[in-house]
Amino acid sequence: MGTLDWIVVVGYFFVMVAIGLWSRGRVQNIADFFTAGGKMPWWLSGISHHMSGYSAVMFVAFASEAYRLGLTVYVWWSLTIGVGVGIGAFLFAPRWNRLRSKHDVKSPLEYLAKRYNLPTQQVMAYAGALLKVVDIAAKWAAVAILLRGFAGVPITWGIVIIGLVTMVYSVLGGLWADALTDFGQFIIQAAAGFAMFFAVAGTLGWSFPVTIWDKLPESHSDPLAGPYTSTFLMALFLIKTLEYNGGMWNLAQRYMAAPSGFAAKRSALLSSALWLVWPLVLFFPMWAAPLIVPGLEGAQAENAYIEMGKQMLPAGMIGLVLAGFFSHTMAMVSSDANVIAAVINRDMLPHLWKKVKTFSADNQLKLARITTFTFIGVSMIIAIASGGQGFVLKVVVDLVAATMGPIAIPLMLGLLPWFRRIGSTAAIASVVGGLGMWAFLYIEQMNKAAWVTKGVLVSWPLLLSLVLYLAIGFLKKEPSTERDALLDSLSSDEPEPEKVKA
Repeated sequence: MGTLDWIVVVGYFFVMVAIGLWSRGRVQNIADFFTAGGKMPWWLSGISHHMSGYSAVMFVAFASEAYRLGLTVYVWWSLTIGVGVGIGAFLFAPRWNRLRSKHDVKSPLEYLAKRYNLPTQQVMAYAGALLKVVDIAAKWAAVAILLRGFAGVPITWGIVIIGLVTMVYSVLGGLWADALTDFGQFIIQAAAGFAMFFAVAGTLGWSFPVTIWDKLPESHSDPLAGPYTSTFLMALFLIKTLEYNGGMWNLAQRYMAAPSGFAAKRSALLSSALWLVWPLVLFFPMWAAPLIVPGLEGAQAENAYIEMGKQMLPAGMIGLVLAGFFSHTMAMVSSDANVIAAVINRDMLPHLWKKVKTFSADNQLKLARITTFTFIGVSMIIAIASGGQGFVLKVVVDLVAATMGPIAIPLMLGLLPWFRRIGSTAAIASVVGGLGMWAFLYIEQMNKAAWVTKGVLVSWPLLLSLVLYLAIGFLKKEPSTERDALLDSLSSDEPEPEKVKA
């Protein structure tokens, strides 16, 4: 990287910190910190939802899979998310918003105590929080690999530099800072993505999206290839539908922050459209990479996007592309840190430390900032200890994708009126059974069991979790008038009768 590239990267960091400082003035209480007070415009909520859904993992692990296998990574990743979020625009997005507007919910898990019971809420809170800290560690490792590849910065220092910048604006500005930086990062990442697309077009010709497939191995145009089978695709589609509609807690926050259920629905439809279209601009250069930087084998394929960028981009543009990589990771990490802080402060700490319930509004806000700081710090330490290389794809697919289903099923299906008679017994059995199945399969995979494919590892925990939730739920019905009232209140934006009277 040259001087101009470094100027671009450093300038980007300063802008992110400045947004955090400016957003601090908009945060007066924990409602502002965790849900933007329900005042976020639908278009900003939609863009923030999209940006918070992926990170630099795309340019490391997914770029590696695009280099090795071709089209399949778009089919099983971007396409499943885009369609799933579109479905969720009608099923889930408005309901998340109404939890905030009608029930003053500030954490995605806060409603679970009323929907099921307190033990169910606590099981899901602890399981999800532990999963998230490892997930974010993988994101730090991914962006640090990119920084090392472009600029020669050691993995550890890369994690520290990017983590500290993210920590500053996340701790200061809460969800407002997350959303505003998401928007700025969306602009930067768009410029960086088009820069790489045009650079590849200048080398291979403007028709390269069509012509490259004749020059690549025939299997690269297959919708499913390598370990990514139809079983894997179907399981991942259900997982991503649950995950990106709120099972990934930070994305539920984006819907909660919109002014109304209708606005949340519009934001989800915008995010869905972006998921279907924008990744194509990013993936086409990755699919063309074997023609530009051939011969990358094994773990070296993780550097495919880096090597192509170093070879093709002029001074200044490498810095912009690198800033685009940062934007993805920082968007996801800051939003995850915010929602984990919400879960810890609203759902976990009050039951561990009773004094928290008596805190003043100012002290609650201070505690939220301390929790955010701590979460980011712990995830950075795990990322540094991992060493980076090879850690990213294994965490994202083998851990996060495989365990997200069991954690998300009771959370997401619990929002829908069709499952109103399913209670806490089924919910806890679903989570514990699904995670137990994953642990068994993961140990078998570590022992080199050939039958534990990626499809098995991802689909079996999900299937068992879903079967347990439905079977136990319908065999042991646990009706509740309080639960019925809660679910009925989420069906429309109409205010509650007592609020009209008031």
